[in-house]
Amino acid sequence: MSQSLAKIYVHAIFSTKQRVTCLYPELCAELYPYAATVLKNMDCSPIQIGGVSDHLHILCAMSKHLKLIDFIAEIKRPTSKWVKTQGAALRNFSWQSGYGAFSVSQSQVERVRNYIVTQTEHHRRRTFQEEFRAFLKRYQIEYDERYVWD
Repeated sequence: MSQSLAKIYVHAIFSTKQRVTCLYPELCAELYPYAATVLKNMDCSPIQIGGVSDHLHILCAMSKHLKLIDFIAEIKRPTSKWVKTQGAALRNFSWQSGYGAFSVSQSQVERVRNYIVTQTEHHRRRTFQEEFRAFLKRYQIEYDERYVWD
């Protein structure tokens, strides 16, 4: 085959450093479109971006030219810099160093998109830590609890 073709859907999740609650609706109204622009500039196709005050979810079709770790770094770096410009209270903002990234099949894209859209609703019943542990369990990812939350 002379042409390289791929469509890889990724659901990335990462939180603010120490899960500081600072991603308020007014900020996110600008952050999500900014993050979508960053994704497009990386040749990724954003599908849904959302979250709540202490973490972010991104569903996109990832560029076939990126490694996962580069994808995460290239979305975190500019969005962190942007948040820092949004007021004195945010000048020390940063994302946690780690992340979760999960593959999504074509048949589940709409379900994951809806899940991201309803973040506020389901976080009334479940914390970020509970949510993230559930993803790790569903995807059968082994982890050491001591290092997940730093």
